[in-house]
Amino acid sequence: MARSVGLTRERVVSVAAELADTHGLDQLALARVAARLGVRIPSLYNHVDGLAGLRRELALLGVRRLTDQLSRAAIGRAGDEAVVAIAGAYRAFVLAHPGLYAATIHAPDPDDAELHAASRATIEVVVTVLAHFRLGDAGTIHAVRGLRALVHGFATLEAAGGFGLPLDRDESFARLVRAFIAGLHTNP
Repeated sequence: MARSVGLTRERVVSVAAELADTHGLDQLALARVAARLGVRIPSLYNHVDGLAGLRRELALLGVRRLTDQLSRAAIGRAGDEAVVAIAGAYRAFVLAHPGLYAATIHAPDPDDAELHAASRATIEVVVTVLAHFRLGDAGTIHAVRGLRALVHGFATLEAAGGFGLPLDRDESFARLVRAFIAGLHTNP
């Protein structure tokens, strides 16, 4: 095996993200990461705290990338158009990075300040977009949860091949998002 000179945490996490996206997060193993990097498993421990630490790093990377994608989608948009844009960006992220996304779906450990901060940044993007609808604090939280559930459900079913009927999935998604937005307009 090659020496681990030049190996960094970022490289380890990047390779793990690629493997998770290709094979699924549940198939991620340190042995597979080490083999891809051409190092021995113990070399990885210089950069991540075992498999649990690697999964935490993947969650952090995934949340940050998702936040960036949502932020870029929202720029210059407001109201209905902004909701459509971030919903589409979220769906695109799930489809492009299914393993990395899977690492993000659990609430962070209460003691993990860095991951909490990253998750709050994601939520703030959505809250900012939803501010247009003046839903109040509780209503906004419900809407954030609803939008997340809507996109997560649709995109994970789509990624898993759960839509077998020969009907345009983009149109189905657009209709679902429009129905959600209509609900935002009628929410007291």
